[in-house]
Amino acid sequence: MSKNVLITGPSLAPAAEAVLTGAGYRPVYVPPYTEGEALRRFSAENDPVGVLVRMGRLDEAFLAASPRVRVLSKHGAGVDNIDIAAASARRIPVLVAAGANAVSVAEHAMALLFAVAKKIVPLDRGLREGRWEKPGFQGRELAGSTMGLVAFGAIARQTARFARAFGIAVSAYDPFCPAEVFEAEGVTLIDDLDRLVAGSDIVSLHSPLTPRTRHLINAERLALMRPDAIIVNTARGGLIDETALLAALRENRIGGAGLDTFATEPPAADHPFWADMRLVLTPHIGGVTAAANTRVGIEAAQGIVDCLAGRDIPPGRIVNHQELVPAGAKV
Repeated sequence: MSKNVLITGPSLAPAAEAVLTGAGYRPVYVPPYTEGEALRRFSAENDPVGVLVRMGRLDEAFLAASPRVRVLSKHGAGVDNIDIAAASARRIPVLVAAGANAVSVAEHAMALLFAVAKKIVPLDRGLREGRWEKPGFQGRELAGSTMGLVAFGAIARQTARFARAFGIAVSAYDPFCPAEVFEAEGVTLIDDLDRLVAGSDIVSLHSPLTPRTRHLINAERLALMRPDAIIVNTARGGLIDETALLAALRENRIGGAGLDTFATEPPAADHPFWADMRLVLTPHIGGVTAAANTRVGIEAAQGIVDCLAGRDIPPGRIVNHQELVPAGAKV
């Protein structure tokens, strides 16, 4: 019987790999963003019993070509690169390592915010090109601003803690989060997304990408924003209509954006984002720190080991828990 675990990425933190090897499993690494026929070929050659999902998409065709896979475990929290319906149809649990990278991603969200607000990138470029742009410069103070968080999971909560430490008032929209969580974090609950967007100086996105949340920030919501509003996205690129964002920037209807993620990754070499210096852009690395990689990797690997050993997994870590519960059973 195969003891191979496919890892859809080039590496794993050593401590996370040790979780797999210590349980008798052999990690098989896949080149970054391998998908389609190439990924199916890797699976056919290695016959994995589990997949630790990092880069690239796992679709119906991959699962059909991987009949012995019994668990998918995401190296993180976003599962838009996994066909959840296909996994559920095969009774394959999809696990997440939610919260393990919260500190690193929240730090990155704040870094993007400050880089945009303080114009760090264009000022740095100006100095390197021989310009001293202090005369006439007008900076922006963020203390006293209002940040609106879209979704209020672990990363958003950590972002709220950081923001409040800088004197930024925080409100959040999340119809799935209990009211007492907002109260415990000192964050104002806003039950209408349009009202949150219209009333915020900073909008920070922390929602998963689903058919309902795709283009959550669209032309209509951008039109509601304050003219100096800043958007920060460390979640998923598809949450923003990129064409509408560019139009809003060109028409000076928002102040700027800090983006760690894009609708298509990696973006095209001629993407129009590259020309606008009001955008601060990073290559989806908010959670890519040594500390976060270790925590996330260990949690993702341990999930595979526990699932294959028949141990109980907390329902909150199983994305498709509801779909896997037998009909009529209590959840």
